[in-house]
Amino acid sequence: MDRLWLVLSTFCYLLSFGYTLFAIRSGRFLPSRFNFICVTTGFVFQTVFLHLRGQAIGRCPLTNLFEVFIFVSWSMALIYMIVGTAYRLSLMGAFTSPVVVFIQTTALLLPVDQPQVTPSPTNAWLELHASFSIVAYGAFLLAGVAGAMYLMMDRQLKQRKIGSSFYRLPPVNQLAIANKRLVLLGFILLTLGVTAGFFVGRPLNMIHVGWSLLVWVIYGVVLFGRKWHAIAPRWMATASVVAFSIVLVTLWGVTIISEGPR
Repeated sequence: MDRLWLVLSTFCYLLSFGYTLFAIRSGRFLPSRFNFICVTTGFVFQTVFLHLRGQAIGRCPLTNLFEVFIFVSWSMALIYMIVGTAYRLSLMGAFTSPVVVFIQTTALLLPVDQPQVTPSPTNAWLELHASFSIVAYGAFLLAGVAGAMYLMMDRQLKQRKIGSSFYRLPPVNQLAIANKRLVLLGFILLTLGVTAGFFVGRPLNMIHVGWSLLVWVIYGVVLFGRKWHAIAPRWMATASVVAFSIVLVTLWGVTIISEGPR
């Protein structure tokens, strides 16, 4: 029954994406309250799903790949609503919605919602480790969205082919700042998540730890390279998009490896 809320959530994000496509074709690609309402409603439905699933399993709903996918999507929506308001990047929702639709549709269609068979006592440090790490992935994915928007505008400027969407997207400098701060936010959250993993009081899965550290190192190089001006904003945006792809690919491997009694 809880999956119904997830279907409704996916429909809201799909509605937001469909409206964006319509607005682009009609030449009215502008910030829209309708888009924000759709994303907010989808976020509320996601929250209801996660609450019901958490109540059912008696712990943070991160026990299988299905739940991880939904938690990542929820994290993206949460951070978007915070960042979109702070940096006036309401159109980021137009780029975020299709990513959420893809992730949640994949979760709904694939047979990956396997309930945990063997119950085990809740470990607070493990819950923190999992939740902080997944929210960090949400921030990294949103940084990839901001990076893609930056690259699209940068390309139009270099080719001197300014499309109508250029004047309706956030300024390039705002996208660069948002991209950098999203990477910073994700890096801090992942650092907290990895640190919490060393206090779980049980042997660590070294392959899982290795994957997490790999992602941590990749974003650390991107973040501090930009801080020391060794990486230009365009290259940081490119790195965010590339790392965005790596995160999506490794998410499956990390989650499957970490499944089992918690």
